[in-house]
Amino acid sequence: MRRLFVGLTAVSVLTAATACGSSDDSGGPDGSGSSGSTTSVEVGLIPIVDVAPLYLGQKKGFFEERGLKLSFSSAQGGAAIVPGVVSGQLDFGFSNTTSLLIAQSNNVPVKAVANGIASTGEVGKDFEALTVKGDSPVESPKDLEGKKVAINTLKNINETAVRASVREAGGDPDKVELVELAFDQMPAALDAGRIDAAMVVEPALATVKSQGGREIASPMIDIAPELTVAMYFTSTRYAQENPEVVKKFQEATAESLAYADAHPDEVREIVTTYTKIPADVLAKVTLPKWPAEPNRAAIEELARLGEADGLFKESPDLDELLP
Repeated sequence: MRRLFVGLTAVSVLTAATACGSSDDSGGPDGSGSSGSTTSVEVGLIPIVDVAPLYLGQKKGFFEERGLKLSFSSAQGGAAIVPGVVSGQLDFGFSNTTSLLIAQSNNVPVKAVANGIASTGEVGKDFEALTVKGDSPVESPKDLEGKKVAINTLKNINETAVRASVREAGGDPDKVELVELAFDQMPAALDAGRIDAAMVVEPALATVKSQGGREIASPMIDIAPELTVAMYFTSTRYAQENPEVVKKFQEATAESLAYADAHPDEVREIVTTYTKIPADVLAKVTLPKWPAEPNRAAIEELARLGEADGLFKESPDLDELLP
C-alpha cells in the first residue's frame, strides 16, 4: 500500500512535465482545457512497449480527429501516475490492473476508461515470463521453493502472477522468497547468480534470452488466459465533469489499440521514439495484445487471487472500476 500512496509526494516530479501540457489550451470556460474545438489532455505513461498505441494514435491523427490534443508525462510507474490523476495534475493515466484494484479497494477515486494491454494467451510466447539462467537446476516453478525470485514491485500484479505459477505447478508460493528489483536490472542479476529467477517483461525478457536464459512459465497466463494486464484510467471527478472528453478519449484509444494490433512493424518503429531500447533488441521483443475491451472474467480471477494474497483491505468493486 505504501507504494501506492508514496506517489502523492512524487506528483511534484510530474509538475515540470505537465506544465508543457494543457496550459496552452486551458482557456475553456469549463476548465477542461478546451479552447474552441480542441481539448488538451495530459496523459501519464510509463515509457515501455505497452503504451505504443497511444503514440501511434497521436501520430496517425486518431485523437486530433476527435478534437483532442495529447501531451505525455513520463513516470516510472503507478506510484506517481495514480495520485497524479487523482490530484488533477494528469487527466488520464496508464496503470497495471492490480494497482487500480488496490486503489479502488482503498476508496481512491479512479475509473478505468479504456483497455491497455493483454497477454497473448500463448504459453512460452508472451511478452512476460518467469525466467532462470540457462544452466539453472530449476525446471519448474515448483522448484522455486526456497529460492530467490525477483519481481519489480512487491504486493502487486507480478507477485500475484508468480504465486499463481508456483501454485499451478504444485508448489507452495509462501516458500518462495520474493525480492524487489527493477525490470532493467533483472537480466544482469540473473546472469550473475544474485537471484535464482526473474519475473520479466519485454524488453528485459529479450535480454535474458540473449544471455542464454530460459523460460519456465508464463505467469500472466497462469492467472487467466488473455489477462487484462493494464488499463487507461481517469479520476471519477474528471469522468463526471468531462464525459464528452472521456468518450472521445475512449474512442480514439480503441482505434489506436486496433491499429497497433494490426501493425506490429509500426509499433516497433514508434517505440524507438520514446524509449532507449536498441533496435536489435526491439526486433526480438514479443509484443503484447491490444484488444478493444478489458476481459472482465480474467480481471475477476486476478482480483480473487489478489484478495487471497492479502493485497486488499476490502474487496474491490469491479462495477465501480471498470468502464
